[in-house]
Amino acid sequence: MKEMSELVKGFETLTPDDWPLAGGKGSTLARLVQLGYRVPAGFVILATAFGAGGELSPDGRQQIAAHLQRLRGNGADVPVAVRSSALAEDSAQTSFAGEFETVLNVRTDAEFWAALDRVYRSAQTERVRAYSAAHGVDVAQRIAVVVQRMAPAELAGVLFTADPVSGSYSAMIGNYVHGLGEALVSGEADAENFTLSRPKGKYAGPPALKAYAKELFRVAAKLEQTLGGPQDIEWAVAQGKLYILQARPITTLSAGNLDDYEINESLIEEALWVNTNVAEAVPDVFSPLTWSIIRGIDEELNFIPGYYVWSGNICGHVYSNISRRVSAAHAMTGMTTERIVGLLGDLFGRSLDRVNMPLYPFARGDVVREFVPGIGRVIWKTLTGYLTLSKFARENPARCRAFTTRIGAISSQADLLRLWRQELEPYLYKAWWAHTAGGSRLVNTMVLERKLRKLVGAEDANTLLSNLRGGSELASLGPVTGIAKVRRGEMSREEYLAQYGHRGPHEFELSIPHPAEDPIWLEQQLADNAKTELDADGLLASQEAAFEAAKARFIQQYPGKGKWLDKQLKQVAQGAQLRERARSEFTRTFRVVRAFALRAGELTGLDDDIFFLYSADIETLLAGDDRAVAHIPARKANYAYYQSLPPLPSVIRGRFRPEEWIKDPNRRLDIYDPMLPVEQTNQAELRGIPGAAGRVEGTVRILQRPEEGDSLLPGEILVAATTNVGWTPLFPKAAAIITDIGAPLSHAAIVARELGIPAVVGCGIATTQLRTGDRVLVDGGQGIVHLIHTSE
Repeated sequence: MKEMSELVKGFETLTPDDWPLAGGKGSTLARLVQLGYRVPAGFVILATAFGAGGELSPDGRQQIAAHLQRLRGNGADVPVAVRSSALAEDSAQTSFAGEFETVLNVRTDAEFWAALDRVYRSAQTERVRAYSAAHGVDVAQRIAVVVQRMAPAELAGVLFTADPVSGSYSAMIGNYVHGLGEALVSGEADAENFTLSRPKGKYAGPPALKAYAKELFRVAAKLEQTLGGPQDIEWAVAQGKLYILQARPITTLSAGNLDDYEINESLIEEALWVNTNVAEAVPDVFSPLTWSIIRGIDEELNFIPGYYVWSGNICGHVYSNISRRVSAAHAMTGMTTERIVGLLGDLFGRSLDRVNMPLYPFARGDVVREFVPGIGRVIWKTLTGYLTLSKFARENPARCRAFTTRIGAISSQADLLRLWRQELEPYLYKAWWAHTAGGSRLVNTMVLERKLRKLVGAEDANTLLSNLRGGSELASLGPVTGIAKVRRGEMSREEYLAQYGHRGPHEFELSIPHPAEDPIWLEQQLADNAKTELDADGLLASQEAAFEAAKARFIQQYPGKGKWLDKQLKQVAQGAQLRERARSEFTRTFRVVRAFALRAGELTGLDDDIFFLYSADIETLLAGDDRAVAHIPARKANYAYYQSLPPLPSVIRGRFRPEEWIKDPNRRLDIYDPMLPVEQTNQAELRGIPGAAGRVEGTVRILQRPEEGDSLLPGEILVAATTNVGWTPLFPKAAAIITDIGAPLSHAAIVARELGIPAVVGCGIATTQLRTGDRVLVDGGQGIVHLIHTSE
């Protein structure tokens, strides 16, 4: 006898495997019941219970009748509610709120079967078809149905755990009516408004709800955490108890569609997003694979919910949600936001001072309870990484070569998957902790820079910190000085590529080859170096002389502080060397992931399309599941759109939509804040952050990419949106550097200081206000660019 398949599931027995057939509402309610939330009892009629024309099989009717009887218990006329649970309903992108039918107070069997048919048929109404078409959803909606006991509501309402318009988390906002919530949805009754202020849920509203406000806040906050984002919650109070009737994501606060790589995380909440410094390292638009790998690394490091240092994603561009970081520090320490922002200035630039900081209302108790274990883990992992850093850096080049060789020899998808899961991915995380350990010494430079600025002023402070290589070599300078060594015969081409071939302007974008993969890249660099007779060593010697002069002035002014200065500079130099070496070796390891991806593309026949899968997609693909491949065309389209956008602002406050921003004739590259008034720029002067001291006059050359470096003539002023280590081979040609994005301790600023090239970083509008051919005076010590005359 053929076993009857289960077409109906109670909330208690619905499993994650059933969720795709239970719809958004059904799967969420079942999940909440199983997690212990108070939800009216019910069951889900799975989509498979209905035939193509909506008819029910005899098995389906029999199972529904049995579940209905159990739900009613001994009361034959116990009222139930029959609700839609379409497979695309209540998702992060589409709520379908009010689009399908709901039938309440169903008492008799005849009423029930009629209600079930009515709810099912509502999937074919014109309003549902229009909504589906507008949101890119298959108009042939498959539908499941939820049946629940009616809660005899005394109060019923909705609660948004964040403001659905502004994205602010400062308070939960809601409204309610007396009696059933259907009167609220239909507009038949006037609603009472209320708020629950974070972080403690202070109630403001009519007295009828006050007795339940504390519980409602606690349950809503827990729901938000359980379901992973801000929620639109339907609730009711019945017989003195609070019930959750429904919970779905607030669709207006969705980052987008992950399947299609349609991602804009600024839409999730009202926050301050910053890419200064981080965008210098990751200037390219993320491919889906690169973003997923870096997000995984961020998850490894993260202990603040919603805060990602390297992988916050606004239209494919890297951003960090600084509001989350500042809010956590404020809740933990009690420091003012102004002081916290001041401490972050050297890392993220001084533009933060001009923007109102939206805060996430963390409670101190929650921070201590939830974050401290994570902080302890980060400290332990960083300490371990620091203690093993020298050994790691020494052994890593050979390990990466061995990984690459093994990857190239693998002929089985299963073997490649095994290597990734068991060896390469864990080793990538190990390399990241080494990188984090190297960066932990950066705080010493920040502290010393502030002290020196007070003692001798910004320009001499800048010069005193320009000799961080000490008697050694910074890893970020290697690609520059190495070219000269190859020309002099002190280093072979093979040695250069083995040591520096993983570094480049696109080193953190896996879909783009690195210099070691390009047989003509090094020859072009050597030819350009010879043609322009660049002398990086001479620049270094000149800057060292400037450093010694500044040091002599310091000792003359403060005779008793000479030994103190030597000790401080030695510590800072060692920290900088450690940081740059750790960064270089992590990059080397990261580029091995490209070798893994390319081999996966070969074995699966996807070739370079592999970069449009997430890392989890590649794992499932190598295991034999190719469903994610269907999303590649949509991801390619969004990736191309992100690449077509101009450089985005380095500081973004609030919810940012690039399609609207592009139309603004007054748009800036330093700040996007709709609350700030439009500033009248001084056409004769641009202000930024001192990057490297010195004054020089020259002609502007604006470059969009380092590959345009052939057009930069010796002695011109290099102007770019941002620069990273891949741009540094161009630095010796430039008389000065000007960038829109940057911070005092960014890699480009450090290299410019070492080479003695004046630099002003973080100007925000240099690439839009200046033109190639303009004549400017760059004052790197003061962070000012004077426009002498225009090319027009």
